[in-house]
Amino acid sequence: MMEEVRLDAAAWSDALKLYQWLCTFVSVAPREHDEWWLDVGAIMRLETRDPRGWESIDPYEGEEERREDPLFPWLETPSTPADAERYRKLVGELPRASVRSLIVRLGSAPRTDLSLSPGWAERLPETERRADVILSRFPDHSRFYTNLGWKSDQPDFYKQDSLSFNPFSGFDWDAGLIAVNDDEVAVFWNFQNL
Repeated sequence: MMEEVRLDAAAWSDALKLYQWLCTFVSVAPREHDEWWLDVGAIMRLETRDPRGWESIDPYEGEEERREDPLFPWLETPSTPADAERYRKLVGELPRASVRSLIVRLGSAPRTDLSLSPGWAERLPETERRADVILSRFPDHSRFYTNLGWKSDQPDFYKQDSLSFNPFSGFDWDAGLIAVNDDEVAVFWNFQNL
């Protein structure tokens, strides 16, 4: 059973250290539309801010690629109902029981069986603690979506060593999580060239 998680700006900031060594984008915004894909698009276009004023991660802020293309690293972003319909086909809804392992996966190198990584057993408790803090921001009625394919009804992203994906960027591999509830929408996305 998961222990009670303290959630405040400091705990959130500490939890985001899960992504400190990789190219991972993290942003939360207020939910403003019934069609939440429009909120996702606003996050991708950097038009929103965290409603709680908490930390976000934009690995391309100030980078040359962003100066040349304001949408970088995204190929495009959903901004109309027709876009939302197209994007909806690129993701699958993920059961909450599998979200923790995906949050951890997004802080790791792609296409590796994390459970076989050197030092995995030693790192796992702290990694999962941070993932639990992130997950605690999204109440039980939240819904979760990913562009990754998976092999079962309750995927374990620690052990899936070959992940198919629907690309949202021009990178060799990108993997994401979208969290949606009545109040907030969040985008967590990892970009890697292999």
